[in-house]
Amino acid sequence: MKIQQIILLPFALLLGFSACRNNDYSPKPKAYYRIEFPKKSYQTFTAPVPFGFSYPIYASVEQDNSRDAQKNWYNLHFKQFNGYLHLTYYDVSGKEAFNEMVEDARKLAFKHTIKASAIDQKLINYPEKRVYGVYYAIEGNTASSVQFFLTDSIKHYFRGALYFNERPQYDSIAPVIKFIKTDIDTLISTFKWKN
Repeated sequence: MKIQQIILLPFALLLGFSACRNNDYSPKPKAYYRIEFPKKSYQTFTAPVPFGFSYPIYASVEQDNSRDAQKNWYNLHFKQFNGYLHLTYYDVSGKEAFNEMVEDARKLAFKHTIKASAIDQKLINYPEKRVYGVYYAIEGNTASSVQFFLTDSIKHYFRGALYFNERPQYDSIAPVIKFIKTDIDTLISTFKWKN
């Protein structure tokens, strides 16, 4: 029996090693982290500025301290999502200046055409509050996915642009963009001029 075991042992080991090999390896697809969204709740922006709006409680309004920042420029910081809604305000000094600001907003939105898969424009029209503007929804791997401007067409001009501090990967941040778009829609629908 010992001779049979000695003869069978190498065959058993050879069979065992060959059975352990699996050449059908397939990599697992990349996955993204689960995103926990906070409950929607809003508060009023009450700074001494010529405008007001509602913004989410999970975002903070910060004075823009960048080198080129002007009076009444703010950032709505979505810290949990590593994103900012940059908010700028200008006094309109005349029709020519107004037309230039509107054209600049269009150019800044369409600057993303190279990487965008679509840019949708929607008119904003709240005549009872004298709030008019254009909303640009930009899809694709672009630096900004939402831009808009609001105006009374006479003396006020307010612009917003959403940016994330991450490399643009639309498929991974699409749920966050959808979530924040609701907040931007609320900001726009509650927006008002103070004078």
